[in-house]
Amino acid sequence: MKKIVIMVLMISIGLYADFSKSGNIVTDSTTGLQWQDDAIGSTMTWQSAIDYCEGLSLDGFEDWRLPNINELKTIVDRSKVNPAIVSGFDNVLSSYYWSSTTAKNYSNYARIVHFDDGYVDVSSKSNSLYVRCVRAGE
Repeated sequence: MKKIVIMVLMISIGLYADFSKSGNIVTDSTTGLQWQDDAIGSTMTWQSAIDYCEGLSLDGFEDWRLPNINELKTIVDRSKVNPAIVSGFDNVLSSYYWSSTTAKNYSNYARIVHFDDGYVDVSSKSNSLYVRCVRAGE
């Protein structure tokens, strides 16, 4: 019985990612993803967000992209509010952030995350929202 409890505890601990920051990048040790954490003071449309990430040069890396919805959800911490994001990020607004994922059956809409409470929704691609770029890491 003691071994089972220890194994369950170890598995539970393994489910939580460890995020660390270096420069303007936050790295998720579980997924290997690296996240932009420099301040973006403005919002942009969905296509502009894609273009922005693909053109981003940050801390010596140029292979940034807009995250898909599943990736963006990995940095949500629903036990927190204002912002509902995992520890390690400094530059976060409790607002809506784009994902690269187009909404099912609605090609003019994309999936988004509201980092006020971690809620996932959709928004018209012509709206202006915030951006957090990601890269595969090393």
